[in-house]
Amino acid sequence: MEGIGAPARAYVACVALAALLCLAPTALPPLPDVRTPWWAVALLAALYAGGEQIARRRFGGTLHPVLLAGAFLLAPAAAALVPLPGALFSHVEQRPFLLRRLWRAAQSSLAVWAAAHTHGALGGRDAVAGSDFPYALLPAGAAVLVFCAALALLDGGMLALAEGLPLRQACRGLFLRCLAPLAVHGLAGLMMAVLWRSPYGPVAALLVLFPTAVSWWVFAQYHRERAAHQATIRALVQAVDIKDGYTRGHSERVGQASMMIGRELGMDEERIEVLRFAGILHDVGKLGVPTRLLRKDGPLTPEERRVIELHPEYGHEITRGISFLGEARSAILHHHERIDGTGYPYGLLGGQIPEPARVVAVADAFDAMTSTRSYSRARPVSVALEELRRCAGTHFDPRMVTALTRVIGRDGWHPIVTAEEPRPTVPAQAQAPDDRSEARR
Repeated sequence: MEGIGAPARAYVACVALAALLCLAPTALPPLPDVRTPWWAVALLAALYAGGEQIARRRFGGTLHPVLLAGAFLLAPAAAALVPLPGALFSHVEQRPFLLRRLWRAAQSSLAVWAAAHTHGALGGRDAVAGSDFPYALLPAGAAVLVFCAALALLDGGMLALAEGLPLRQACRGLFLRCLAPLAVHGLAGLMMAVLWRSPYGPVAALLVLFPTAVSWWVFAQYHRERAAHQATIRALVQAVDIKDGYTRGHSERVGQASMMIGRELGMDEERIEVLRFAGILHDVGKLGVPTRLLRKDGPLTPEERRVIELHPEYGHEITRGISFLGEARSAILHHHERIDGTGYPYGLLGGQIPEPARVVAVADAFDAMTSTRSYSRARPVSVALEELRRCAGTHFDPRMVTALTRVIGRDGWHPIVTAEEPRPTVPAQAQAPDDRSEARR
């Protein structure tokens, strides 16, 4: 949020105002038959505030089971009070500190209020009080879905304003990413609520947090391993960028376009991650090509061309020992193959080319045409897409071309790296092969 503009700050203010309106009933005189159990609110709020400090510092997570337990036990306005102390006094590493704390508090309160309102409307509190299973799972599941949707919608709005992402794309990605963990947290929150209402009382409900802490520890180990993977990829990409400065930022953009194609084709997230790795590392084999050839301005000799065309095989060998890349290595090896068999290194035909390689080939050519290089000026996106359609069925897989055309037509093209260092241009007859041929097409 640092450096966000006035529209995003106004958005935070509006969310905070909406949260205050949801909290307003707790400040009004209570109805004779409706009383807020303040001791329960205070206990849950203290538990959330203390656990939040540990969860964020040690595990990088948040204590959602406590928030959802509050939504299952309390009226909406009272449940919305539970996250406030933990959010308003939480540890914040980046500026602006106050705005970040206010955003976290307002977002959490609104999401909990919406979940509690849904749960109560479906008779969930009565089902929890009577331990009415399996009926209690229905309102709890609906409340978790609403909680997840509220978080995704609020975060998506912030991303759309602060970073210029399409709202639909931002919300959909956030919702799908948080749905699975929140479903687990919802079950833990439901168990807490049922034990809270049981003869064993709140003390027994706290025992549910121990397996939750173990799951956090497992996820923390997973994220550390993932961070190590990202560091490995980043180091390889930086090495390629240093060696071939003309393609700086190219790898990240190819990875982004590859993911867009994969999502448009309905691939699962694991396979999309493979496409991202493949797109980012597709040119890592250039580390094995002499720098003088990569930076040569004039035309290449046939022998020099053959040396450059070895870079897919070099990349395959360089990544041989990186086990987490999996199927991405096949894309690194075959991303210059063509559907009609005229590509390299093996001249594979059509379906013989691995699917990730066919995706990366389209993403690679698209970015080559829409980026300014030493040997060509950037083409408009529409012109590049038309050129891809013209070459579909000969050079590129028509499915991949159609998917990229459709997703860019709907969501636009917002490359991660938006600018490259300006380079002097050379005459068209001095253009060289490899990625240069993709841009020339």
